[in-house]
Amino acid sequence: MHRELVDEKHWISEQRFLHALNFCMLLPGPEATQLATYIGWLMHRTWGGLVAGILFVLPSLATLIALSWLYLAYGNAPLVSAALYGIKPAIVAIVVHAAWRIGSRALRHPMLWLIAIAAFVGIFALHIAFPLIVATAAVVGAIGGRVAPAAFALGAQHRAATTHAPAIIDDATPPPPHARYAASRLARVVIAFLGLWAVTLAALGWIWNVDGTLFHMGWFFTKAALLTFGGAYAVLPYVFQGAVETYGWLTAPQMIDGLALGETTPGPLIMIVAFVGYLGGVSHHVLGPASGFAAGALGACVATFFTFLPSYLFILAGGPLIESTHGQVRFTAPLAGVTAAVVGTIVNLAVFFAMHVLWPRGWTADALGAGVDPWALAIGIGAAVLLFRFRVGVIPVIGAAAVAGLLAKALA
Repeated sequence: MHRELVDEKHWISEQRFLHALNFCMLLPGPEATQLATYIGWLMHRTWGGLVAGILFVLPSLATLIALSWLYLAYGNAPLVSAALYGIKPAIVAIVVHAAWRIGSRALRHPMLWLIAIAAFVGIFALHIAFPLIVATAAVVGAIGGRVAPAAFALGAQHRAATTHAPAIIDDATPPPPHARYAASRLARVVIAFLGLWAVTLAALGWIWNVDGTLFHMGWFFTKAALLTFGGAYAVLPYVFQGAVETYGWLTAPQMIDGLALGETTPGPLIMIVAFVGYLGGVSHHVLGPASGFAAGALGACVATFFTFLPSYLFILAGGPLIESTHGQVRFTAPLAGVTAAVVGTIVNLAVFFAMHVLWPRGWTADALGAGVDPWALAIGIGAAVLLFRFRVGVIPVIGAAAVAGLLAKALA
């Protein structure tokens, strides 16, 4: 998105892009979709935001429904399982690379590094909840913005060293009329979205029972959208805990397979919720014992709808306030703190998947070498070299890892 919208099309400037990204990172839910919605709204009012956000999701939803069906039908086939075996360790490298990409932009001061490290320790060792970590980082950023404003002026160093062609929405472009705060407009947006959410959830409970799987999916993915921060990589541990351990919609190996499928498809990674919804719909027979594909597709649609609906509310309701704050450190400093904390949570996710993929028989801190899968470790290292050293794109890396998985199973 940055390359297309900032560098090539010049729709929005670097600083306005980063300001919008920081706001979306502060919000719970999928920040990639929120960023697309924000830019669409800023350029073309409410309809622009809805078109940008919805079309950001629909192709991935259709793709994940098709892949989920193929996974259940042919996932145990030797060729498919071998390819997934190679893709999983590459996913670990991709998550690490994602943390590095965000960190290289965001962690431009030792204070921000400390926030990132503290966030990792808090979530990995102390099991502190995501909302508390993000709220704490925002408070630290707000205080730091007053005490040491230069440390929390996210992107200031980059701005000083970068020149760019004029953008449609440039650094000094004033907010358009529709992006200015108005209480009446805010009330209309909130009422419309809360009404849509309540009517849809009530319909699921009325048609399929409030104790049914679809109602539980609607409520759970609403909480996932509201209580998790930092985008897909930060949301996934929460989804894993609820979908696997609480509701039993799918197993832990299936969840990791779903992440592998999500990484191989275009669109936001958070679309793994469609895979979760599909498998939950099928495994719990939401449309009857022989429903199969229809039950899975309905579960995928329910999971996707309730995951993304709050994002449109946050952008359309909060966008005018955020547009009035760009360039003001007292507002951007908390966002800088949150961005630093997000880096720590993404590193936690990388460790989480590494423990499940590289040590499939279990991992203990006092036996790092015991039980490690040498082929998975080699594929993961190779994927990291391609990403970091040779700057190869994610899709070619996934393809190479799948081939490596086939070779590893053939030689095993």
